[in-house]
Amino acid sequence: MKKKQLSLADVLIVLAVGCLILIIIVPLVNAVAISFSTQREYLNHPLLLFPTAPTLENYRNLLADQRIATGFKTSLLIVCLGVPLNLFLTLSLAYGTSRPSFPGKKFILAAILFTMLFNGGILPLYMQMRELKLTNTIWSVVLASGVNVFYFVIARNFFCSIPQALVESAQLDGAGEWRILFSVILPLAKPIVATVALFCIVDRWNEWYNALIFIRNNDIVPLQVVLRSIVMESNISSNTSSMEAAARNFDMGIKMAAVIVTTLPIMCIFPFLQKHFTKGVMVGAIKS
Repeated sequence: MKKKQLSLADVLIVLAVGCLILIIIVPLVNAVAISFSTQREYLNHPLLLFPTAPTLENYRNLLADQRIATGFKTSLLIVCLGVPLNLFLTLSLAYGTSRPSFPGKKFILAAILFTMLFNGGILPLYMQMRELKLTNTIWSVVLASGVNVFYFVIARNFFCSIPQALVESAQLDGAGEWRILFSVILPLAKPIVATVALFCIVDRWNEWYNALIFIRNNDIVPLQVVLRSIVMESNISSNTSSMEAAARNFDMGIKMAAVIVTTLPIMCIFPFLQKHFTKGVMVGAIKS
């Protein structure tokens, strides 16, 4: 059996993929290296990949702030409350609109897709939250985003690919719509559920804009807003303090440490959902 020879196209594809991998990996490695380096080493080698004298001083300065614990607790609470809500609303809406007999399906789909292009803006949303007396509470952030239209489209396309014969068989056995969804459809839709769950976890963990608008209580500020404040204060102190104080509070090192602290929880979750992620995105994107 002859071995397949590499063509010019194969070589170009390998080189292109290799360049893309470097574009992704090098900045990440550089961020990790800077977070463990000193200001002197960073100034000597801005494109740092392996610090010669690693230090945890940047992480100590970052984690010494008591607001970090408050931010972690609030962000975790937002994830625990928001992700189940997002999954329930997105999957149930996607299943309902995937049914051929759903009344007013075309109008509802058009109205939902319309919101991808146009929305009311932050001012009506703020006024609504104020009328509901939810401002300055964790619920204002949790309820500000219920259904992401892009995730809804992926889930609906996946549900449309499931044979209707399965639904009809369940109906003949006396199952209702909710029973069909939770006992028949969702067990077959593990890839899309894992995909939407991962997207929602990332969105909720990185929540900062709605919190910045709705929350003024420092006891319920999420992690992203806390890190933003710490980084801004670090920039101000490095510009106004003495050289010795600036060396102790290496602002770029604190920024990179904040990046690692923010992304590490998501990086720990991703491997558990990775096996479903690619299949869910591909099937949900191409089925109609």
